[in-house]
Amino acid sequence: MNYKFNENREFDIIAIGRACIDLNAVEYNRPMEETMTFSKYVGGSPANIAIGSSKLGLKAGFIGKLADDQHGRFIEQYMSGVGIDTSNMVVDKEGHKTGLAFTEIKSPEECSILMYRQDVADLYLDQSEVNEEYIKKSKVLLVSGTALSKSPSREAVLKSISLAKKNDVKVIFELDYRPYSWNNAEETAVYYSLVAEQSDVVIGTREEFDALENRTTEGNNEDTINYLFKHSPDLVVIKHGVEGSYAYAKSGEVFRGLAYKTKVLKTFGAGDSYASAFLFALISGKDIETALKYGSASASIVVSKHSSSDAMPSVEEIEGLIEKNETISVG
Repeated sequence: MNYKFNENREFDIIAIGRACIDLNAVEYNRPMEETMTFSKYVGGSPANIAIGSSKLGLKAGFIGKLADDQHGRFIEQYMSGVGIDTSNMVVDKEGHKTGLAFTEIKSPEECSILMYRQDVADLYLDQSEVNEEYIKKSKVLLVSGTALSKSPSREAVLKSISLAKKNDVKVIFELDYRPYSWNNAEETAVYYSLVAEQSDVVIGTREEFDALENRTTEGNNEDTINYLFKHSPDLVVIKHGVEGSYAYAKSGEVFRGLAYKTKVLKTFGAGDSYASAFLFALISGKDIETALKYGSASASIVVSKHSSSDAMPSVEEIEGLIEKNETISVG
C-alpha cells in the first residue's frame, strides 16, 4: 500500500518546533558527574527529523525561533549547511536562550538526558510568525509534541496545522513526549489528542500514545486506532522498541516492521531517525511496509553512533543494512 501526497509542491517536508543544542558525553560508561567533555550537535526532534530528511534527499524547510546568540547562529548555519531552507527561522529579540540537552552515556541500556528548557527561544514562536504562503508550498507539515507544551509556541503550531489542512498539506504528528516540558499528564493529553485528531499520520512509541490517551498503564493498539480512526488520521505508527513497529491504515491493513540488531551505543536519537527515514520512504512513493524497514534501519544506525543529527544516515547506508539483514534471514 502506498500513501498519497500532493506532488506539485516546492518542499517535500516543512517541520515546525524546536531546534536546540545537544551536548553529548564524549566519555562513555560513566555518570555525568564524572564526565568532563561533551561534543556539540544540533538537536531537538523536529530539527533532527528535518536534518535526517534533507540528508536523505528530501527538500526540507523549517519554522522555528532561534536565540540571538552563538548557539542560535550555529543551529542556523548547520541546518542551512545540510540543505534545509531556514528562511522561516525567526531570531528572538527578547533575550530568550537556546535550549540545551546534556547527555549521559553510562551504558548502552542506561542513558539519560539533562535538559535546560527554562524560557527557551523555541517556545516563544508566535502565531504571527507562521506564514501561510510558506506552508502551502509543502507536501508535508511535521509537528512535534514538545512545541505544544507552552504558549505562544502552542498557538503557533495550532495555526500551522489549520493552514496545512486548508491548503491540502498532510499533517504528520510525531508525539515526541518529554514529561518535564509539561505541567501535568492531563494537560498533555488535552493538547496531544487535539492535534492527533487533526493529523493525517501519527507516529510515536506505545508509551507516547499512552500519554496521549492519559493512561497510567500500557494501552492497547486496537483501542488507540479505534479512537484515532474516528478522526482525521488514516495512518498510525506505533513503535514497540526491540519488538519492532506496527503501522495501521484506516483501510484496515496492518503492517509490521522488525527492529534491526545493532551494537547500541546510546538510546537517544532513535525516534527522530526513524521518523525521517519512514517519511522519506513514504514521500518517495515506497509502500508502507518498506517505509517501516527504512525507519527501523535508520534508527538502528543512529543508536550505534555518538550523535543524533550528525549521524543521520544516507539512503545507501539504510538500504545496505536492509539488504544485509534480508540476505541473513534468507540464508
